[in-house]
Amino acid sequence: NVENLEKNFLSSWGKLPEEIKTSYGESYLRQFVSMLKVLQKTYNSDLSLVTNCMEHALTSLHPRTRYSAGWDAKLLYLPISYLPSALSDAL
Repeated sequence: NVENLEKNFLSSWGKLPEEIKTSYGESYLRQFVSMLKVLQKTYNSDLSLVTNCMEHALTSLHPRTRYSAGWDAKLLYLPISYLPSALSDAL
């Protein structure tokens, strides 16, 4: 729920010392909130993808090294995880 995430983030932001808030700036706050709203459109509401991976990892005789829950993880995030850190950070 993006509203809860935004509420928790703003609550945590309010508890930070002024020195840290100044260091990050108000633009960081606005960017984070807008990023949450953009990412909300890509969220998958089917949590069973994750719980099925967890169940397999806990109960399998031979658990996998890496699990990918959903097509976005299989086609995007898993291949990126095999790249060198500098390149994956840039992407």
